[in-house]
Amino acid sequence: MNLDPALVEILVCPQCRSGLFVDAQADELVCNGCALAYPVRRDVPVMLVDEARPLDVS
Repeated sequence: MNLDPALVEILVCPQCRSGLFVDAQADELVCNGCALAYPVRRDVPVMLVDEARPLDVS
């Protein structure tokens, strides 16, 4: 996955508006606030809540 750090810095979660961090192993952007993981496909973040995967935070 090759995302521009400046892009990641300005992206926010579309559900809760929290910041995101890169999970390079899973090819995802992960929300700090609501624990959703957004897929990155061909180096393009898919920032759709319907496409996000809820993380198990237990």
